Amino acid sequence: MDGIAVLIPCYNESKTIDKVVKDFKKALPGAVVYVYDNNSTDGTDEIARRAGAVVRYEYQQGKGNVIRRMFREVDAMCYVMTDGDDTYPAEEAGKLCEAVLERNADMVVGDRLSSSYFEENKRPFHNLGNSLVRGAINRMFKSDIRDIMTGYRAFSYQFVKSFPVLSKGFEIETEMSIHAIDKNMRVENVVIQYRDRPEGSESKLNTYSDGLRVIMTILKLYKNYKPMGFFVWIAVFLTLISTIFLTPVLVEYFETGLVERFPTLIVCGFVYMAAMQSFFAGLMLSTMKQKNMQDYEMNLIFLEREYKKLQAVSKAGRNEDSDK
Repeated sequence: MDGIAVLIPCYNESKTIDKVVKDFKKALPGAVVYVYDNNSTDGTDEIARRAGAVVRYEYQQGKGNVIRRMFREVDAMCYVMTDGDDTYPAEEAGKLCEAVLERNADMVVGDRLSSSYFEENKRPFHNLGNSLVRGAINRMFKSDIRDIMTGYRAFSYQFVKSFPVLSKGFEIETEMSIHAIDKNMRVENVVIQYRDRPEGSESKLNTYSDGLRVIMTILKLYKNYKPMGFFVWIAVFLTLISTIFLTPVLVEYFETGLVERFPTLIVCGFVYMAAMQSFFAGLMLSTMKQKNMQDYEMNLIFLEREYKKLQAVSKAGRNEDSDK
């Protein structure tokens, strides 16, 4: 079991990966730096290996797929996740690790938006998108994560081994943030400096298509994690629509004693029924979610025991090495 594992997902980062690996090895002496290559064609893997990283491969394309592989294969007391594009300063990693190892944080967010991000990032739609996503998630989930989309984070063993990775691409950071909020995990925000990509290094993030995926991920996760709220809003919307169309029919009936618009009356009745179904669907799903939360908490107890066993084995191995 590693003390600190630095996880770097990479796709064609030959311009910067050498510096990133060496910077993190210098900033975190004793940490194991893992570079997971995601079908790079520019020699990223060989450069990382020469710089001293442990290089592994994930052949399914997408950052979410890479992180799934990382989280399954690596055991560590503290995980630092960063990008291979040299936009995150390695010297800030110690602050993130300190929060995990000394203050029992489950996820530490490297907060770019409170420092230099808006000055360094030259893509205005990225800036707007980050602000909108942060505001939407914090409002919908009643949280205070200051940078939802940052790729610079630290995690505890319990978070990594209990996080079900469902996203395949860049929406993975949004999924991590919402998972931590929903599972009542301890989250800390640590302000970090941000620098834009160096000249010659190209972003793999598409502002529009990946932005749309993030929005769809938020809606999907809101449905999954807050089913009562999601389906109540649908029920309220359907009730309002039905009431608007039904009101003239009722007014006409009370004035004349006749109902001349039977199709409208029938459709409104079905819409009211759909609203009731939506409400009870939310009620049932929220009950199921409560049971899932109970199972999750029991799983954390099991993970804590496994974590302590791994710590003991790792400590015994270090003692044997020192005796030799």
